[in-house]
Amino acid sequence: MGNFWENEFVQTAGNYSVVILFLILFLSVFELVTKYRNWEEIKKGNIAVAMATGGKIFGIANIFRHAISENDSLLTTIGWGIFGFVLLLIGYFIYEFLTPKFKIDEEIERDNRAVGFISLVISVGLSYVIGAGIS
Repeated sequence: MGNFWENEFVQTAGNYSVVILFLILFLSVFELVTKYRNWEEIKKGNIAVAMATGGKIFGIANIFRHAISENDSLLTTIGWGIFGFVLLLIGYFIYEFLTPKFKIDEEIERDNRAVGFISLVISVGLSYVIGAGIS
């Protein structure tokens, strides 16, 4: 039975399943902290929200990619993934704080694509920095 859990296919499926669950959980957290409803706005064709949400998805996946590649245990991978997500979330609040002339959420909700794009780049960029820290 021990060989079953050591099989690369089983480990990959396990990592995949855990990342999908945490991706859903973390996107739900982002849904709570933003003033707009991501999926409703995306359904309406709001490109800025789609870019910002895509950046968050990429960022979370990139953090877990580093967590998976640097850890042997699923629990350690989850721990680093959660820690990386918290850092990404803090980065979101810092971005909002550093732009006092306008509200990021309101601009993204209004489909300001420039703000949505910068939000995407910040999420992706921070995920690389966080991933480097995990590595």
